Amino acid sequence: MKRLYKGLLWICLAGMLAGMGGCSYVRDTVLSAKETVEAVRKRAHTPAATKEPVAETDGVHQEYYFKQLSDNEKRTYRELLAGIQAFEDEILVSDIDNDAIDRAYRALLKDHQEVFWVHNGQIYYKTINKGDTDFMPSYGYTQEEAAGIQGAMEQAYQQVAALLPEGVSTYDKVRVVYDYVIGCTEYVINENDQNIAGVFDQGQAVCAGYAGAVQYLLERLGVESIYVSGETKMSSGGHAWNIVNIDGSYYYVDATNGDQPDLLGLGGSVPLYDYLAPFPGEYSQICWPDEEFSLPECTAVDYNYYMMNGNCFSSYDWDTLYGYLTGQISQGAHLMRVKYMDADSYQAAYTDLVVNGRIEEVARYYMDVQGIPQVEYHYSNMDDLLTLYVMM
Repeated sequence: MKRLYKGLLWICLAGMLAGMGGCSYVRDTVLSAKETVEAVRKRAHTPAATKEPVAETDGVHQEYYFKQLSDNEKRTYRELLAGIQAFEDEILVSDIDNDAIDRAYRALLKDHQEVFWVHNGQIYYKTINKGDTDFMPSYGYTQEEAAGIQGAMEQAYQQVAALLPEGVSTYDKVRVVYDYVIGCTEYVINENDQNIAGVFDQGQAVCAGYAGAVQYLLERLGVESIYVSGETKMSSGGHAWNIVNIDGSYYYVDATNGDQPDLLGLGGSVPLYDYLAPFPGEYSQICWPDEEFSLPECTAVDYNYYMMNGNCFSSYDWDTLYGYLTGQISQGAHLMRVKYMDADSYQAAYTDLVVNGRIEEVARYYMDVQGIPQVEYHYSNMDDLLTLYVMM
């Protein structure tokens, strides 16, 4: 038996509400608001399900943001997730609080990168009734298309897993995933740039895709990884990155900013390791998160790439810098990276190496080792993270 009802229609922009970061893309909707209401009125309406206890975990995913929701929001989250996983056109939600439904949906999108078919800034609708709400998501892929992309996701995971020997450390898992995502992705704005399908199926994405792919792979590897959305001083379009747990401490990981091949001029996808567990005080001056949800505090520096590899210096003197660079050259390196722990030391190193031209001493050493009469050398630097690059 059908019953007619009156509802309040809300039209929302998923990409904006989800705080996904990066370049937003919103498709034009074919169905008007009036047509949507009429379609809903014509179908049979089923009362909300009996409110049984909400599962605190789905047994698979970490669901960091789910844990910060109220009881009603958690219920909405579970109802939305089940409907999205089943590609339901209309999902009945046992809540009528518009803001709470939006908050639960934003948390779901951050926690569940694998439901990529709702991740690309699509429009969605909500019809709020007397005691429940019809939530109508917009899907970017058919179930058949999604199945094919899921196959590519599984293949990517297997490739990453094959790079990790048994008993490998958490840090090495994070580093391998960081390298893999950068290596297989080109920063490109397109229809699929806001989700992991862009990374795994097309090899193209923006920051939301990079960060989502890192979270997806690390979660599969048993590493706690949190998707973070916010702002960056380097772009007005928002940004996304990760916070990962390495041996009980939290670190930033920003694969998008780690993928800057033009900075080094080497071609290909040589990662910038400045964004693999960067110093938190420096990174927080570059990127800052949205404030809707709380995040773990990042304070540790032990797993910073430069700290791990002995090329982070607390003070500057030429002999130490020259000794490190020539030592790397003697071991066959063509790309040398150096970081300083304070701005004064970094500036002194930059001035001596570049402004005063002492990089030529390094180049002459390289020619002697290689037995060549000339060499073309390059340098680059990152003022925000106090790092210098020398390329031969």
